[in-house]
Amino acid sequence: MGLTRVLVKDGGFGTQMTVHVGDSVDGDPLWSARFNATNPAAIISTHLDFLQNGADIILTNTYQSSVDGYMEYLELDEEQSIELIKNTVRLAHIAKERYLTECYQAQLSVQEGYPLIIASIGPFGAHLHDGSEYTGSYADFVPAKEITDWHRVRIEACLEAGVDALAIETIPCQMEAEALVEMLCDDYPDVKFWVAFQCKDENTLAHGETFADAANAIWDLLAERNAQDKCLAIGVNCVHPKFVTPLFKSLNGDREVGEQIPLVVYPNSGEVYDVVNGWQGREHCVPLANYVPEWAQLGAKVIGGCCRTYARDIRHIGEAIRDWNKLKKLS
Repeated sequence: MGLTRVLVKDGGFGTQMTVHVGDSVDGDPLWSARFNATNPAAIISTHLDFLQNGADIILTNTYQSSVDGYMEYLELDEEQSIELIKNTVRLAHIAKERYLTECYQAQLSVQEGYPLIIASIGPFGAHLHDGSEYTGSYADFVPAKEITDWHRVRIEACLEAGVDALAIETIPCQMEAEALVEMLCDDYPDVKFWVAFQCKDENTLAHGETFADAANAIWDLLAERNAQDKCLAIGVNCVHPKFVTPLFKSLNGDREVGEQIPLVVYPNSGEVYDVVNGWQGREHCVPLANYVPEWAQLGAKVIGGCCRTYARDIRHIGEAIRDWNKLKKLS
């Protein structure tokens, strides 16, 4: 599954889901993962929104899913929690089947094997519900093995339910990314994945490491294990879009096109979150679609959206990507 063209990823799942469930997502310790149990129809509808607006890739709604989270906040036992994670992956499959049926009925062609279903594997900090996924502070005191053991349960549940790859995403610290990549290489050698970091500015990860250093460390680690073909891309998500170009230039700016590390990017809309007033500044946001040519030029192979990006934003990103892919074919 080497990526020969730029692919369109879906947008902010919790954001688009508000169309179906209202604004009852923010502030919940389970975030959108609660609805996997309480409103599966809304999960399917949200996936469909993105597919109908041109997404080549949908992520399962498992970012905030964890056995301990479900045991604490839904009062499930371990077995039921694992089953709920598997069922969440199945909801993405149902949406895909409905979408393909719609395409067939409308006589629309879909490329063989698409859309892809990729499991969202959010950071260890997400289940702590203390904002530490945006600081990576836990990297200073939680051992790597405890982090990978925690991830393993959800990863195995998603793989068992059937996904095309894993999205190791919103990772705030180099240590967690390296530990996960080592675990995947050792224990799941056939599984493809991408790694997307959470960055606080145009240079550094949330925890403070330099993005280019962290990304190169992952790429080198994969080279040592002869496993670069397992990694679809390395990149960033849940960042301000204005940070993306400098981040990518710091990594790929001096590389020839053939030597570029394949990149993935799905930033926030450009709005800024304020604890008291919520998301602010929609009217000042540059449409994400405008950035597509410069990000693709720097090696982006997957482009989508994160917080505050809706299905309509993905439609515009998709149009810009299709224009780019056509240009590349002609050249």
